[in-house]
Amino acid sequence: MILFKERLKELRIEKGLTQTQLAKELRVNQRTISNWEVGERQPDLDTLEVIAKYFNVSYDYLLGLTDE
Repeated sequence: MILFKERLKELRIEKGLTQTQLAKELRVNQRTISNWEVGERQPDLDTLEVIAKYFNVSYDYLLGLTDE
């Protein structure tokens, strides 16, 4: 099963963004993006909504529950 950390990194790279660029877009610290991508932390539900909207994907896709 794909985990959030893998899905986030995949989406970021597909969009051609660095962690710093994504952090700026999401209005979080670059270290926060890094923590998410290595699985040290998870975003809260409000932030998860922002991420899903930014990448135009569903919560289920972000969380690895579906591939669509």
